[in-house]
Amino acid sequence: MRVRSAVSLAAFVLCLVAAALGQERPQESPAGRPKITSISHLSVYTSDAAKAERFYVHDLGGLKRTDPQNSSGVRYYFNAIQFVEVLPLPSGPASINRIDHVAYNTTNVEGMRKYLESRGVAVPATVTKASDGSQYFVVRDPEGNRVELVQPPANPTPVPKNPLSDHVIHMGYMVHDPSIEDMFYGTLLGFRPYWHGGMKDDATDWISQQVPDGTDWFEYMIVKGPEKTGIPSSMSQDALGVLDHFSLGVPNMEKAVTLLYEGDRMSGKHSPAQIGRDGKWQFNLYDPDGIRVELMEFQPAGKPCCSSFLAPSPTE
Repeated sequence: MRVRSAVSLAAFVLCLVAAALGQERPQESPAGRPKITSISHLSVYTSDAAKAERFYVHDLGGLKRTDPQNSSGVRYYFNAIQFVEVLPLPSGPASINRIDHVAYNTTNVEGMRKYLESRGVAVPATVTKASDGSQYFVVRDPEGNRVELVQPPANPTPVPKNPLSDHVIHMGYMVHDPSIEDMFYGTLLGFRPYWHGGMKDDATDWISQQVPDGTDWFEYMIVKGPEKTGIPSSMSQDALGVLDHFSLGVPNMEKAVTLLYEGDRMSGKHSPAQIGRDGKWQFNLYDPDGIRVELMEFQPAGKPCCSSFLAPSPTE
């Protein structure tokens, strides 16, 4: 990836574009790029749409709606601008991969497209407008993961409050080399360190990066081996599903697990509630194709291992 350093020039160009279109200057961070405020969604594949629907609606309480970006997909909303997109498995050679892309919300998607283009990132010629009024484009990070930047609709359709959770607080996906990924997420997009840790105190298996203009974050789920990109040949679908995950924030884990238990919403694969290495209570469930869903309390119950928190945690 070719990275240019002319930050001030990029900001100036964006101002000229906005003036030429007769628009207000887009909201920008101090670095001169539009804000990235939160997670938008995780897009996953399913081998059984009916089982996926039961999991995302019955078990997690998501609100099912049509997919304005892809007519073959379905969305399960947790709030008006956060959801999981479920797509049918692609045709072609069999693969254990179950993620299509990850997505983040930005305040000005066209400004973001031009900003990344000015830094030498391959971007589409235009943004795409979906039928719900949202706008988006897709790029690839240094390891080839598809990353979508989304500007939500100006007036998104309200979603009733989900008693289990109405906030996707983080996502995680497999990464081989954090230093290379940092060139994209840190240097270009402005994500900032949040926490890092591992199964052992002297190991780093996970690195959390918070969005620059909010409290949501994503995790590098680090794999070690000869491969520099792609899925290691020795990895199983179950193991990959543990790495590729998303998290729903809950204020109280005991109440959340009780809600699941009393509603017979724990019939699928799940693991006991526990305090994670970051000091937060968590409870893992798995969708029918193995994608992990991590219920997590917003605030730590105790001291984290390995690293202190370097940025504020979400409160609700």
